[in-house]
Amino acid sequence: MIREPAAFEALLERVRCFVRDIAIPTEARVESCDEVPADIVATMREEGFFGWSIPEAYGGAGLTTEELVLAAFELSQCSVAFRARVGTNTGIGSEGIVADGTEQQKQTYLPRLASGEWTGCLAVTEPDAGSEASNVRTIARREGDHYVLDGEKCFITNAPVADVFTVTARTDPHSKGAAGVSAFIVERSSPGLATGAPYRKMGQAGSPVSAVYFNQCRVPAANLIGGREGAGFKTIMKVLNKQRIHLAALSTGPAIRMLDMAIRYTGSRVQFGEPVANYQLVQAMIADCRTEIFAAQSMILETARKRDRGEDIALEASMCKYFATEMCGRVADRCVQMFGGAGYVADHSSIERWYRDVRLFRLYEGTSQIHQLNIARLLLRDAV
Repeated sequence: MIREPAAFEALLERVRCFVRDIAIPTEARVESCDEVPADIVATMREEGFFGWSIPEAYGGAGLTTEELVLAAFELSQCSVAFRARVGTNTGIGSEGIVADGTEQQKQTYLPRLASGEWTGCLAVTEPDAGSEASNVRTIARREGDHYVLDGEKCFITNAPVADVFTVTARTDPHSKGAAGVSAFIVERSSPGLATGAPYRKMGQAGSPVSAVYFNQCRVPAANLIGGREGAGFKTIMKVLNKQRIHLAALSTGPAIRMLDMAIRYTGSRVQFGEPVANYQLVQAMIADCRTEIFAAQSMILETARKRDRGEDIALEASMCKYFATEMCGRVADRCVQMFGGAGYVADHSSIERWYRDVRLFRLYEGTSQIHQLNIARLLLRDAV
């Protein structure tokens, strides 16, 4: 649903200008320094990028799902680090509070997240609870008007720079699976919270990821999301259903960018007296890339509109995430192939960086294999 077409088109044009004039010229600097420069983070705050999906009542833009994915198509055409810097605030770092937070929790945290004053992140994954997200070992025990958390989270995007964490923990130590899991808002200043050093990663330089440790971490009882124990897993599923559509869009922008790079390169690279783009086997790769990008865009937009209508999109969200992330990987591989040897050399082009960066898309927010199982499970359930 597009609420005000003219105003929204103006927003998209600002995003395109940011990507073209600020982000893309800085990509090499981000890669070498492994961080998004503070002045660019400040620009993204001024542009309102941190608050896209946070309701207007709390200082955000209140974008509909369709508007969010269209904006994501544009922002993700620059280095992954830029969209990752704002992405937790526009997605998993705020959505739990938006979906199930109490009014007081929303008033306390959402304005700071929307403005970018604070960076949020979602801390769910554990050493023994990755794809099996309900296998939560982190424990939260009630002590008066506080909860005390003990445990460890891993592979948490933006943890090294986050000011506030949405954390899952088991409030019923005797429960199993999703039952007994609660969600908490935990501020970085909370006693007993620590983050590890950023991981050395295959790609996505400039997007810090680390472990989070809770050692008798004291959290006010008022920070139990929704004020109710045992509802945390349902909250996280709400977060992930929306995030899977969002991530599918964020995986499509890079494919658009990579294909554009390959088209320009093959159009200028001459072999045997002809631009490489004139050869039919290269044209076949170009056609396959653009067709799959179009298919992903179509799936994502239809699912976003369905969510905006209030319909159940659990199946479609999984299909979008699965198809778009796998599609992006295939496009990356074809584009490196079209660059030939130059595509493998970091000094010659940035296509090899994109090849490394997009590999992660098929792993987080549910691996491709988990989504295959989820898609089949939902279809078989409905067939009974």
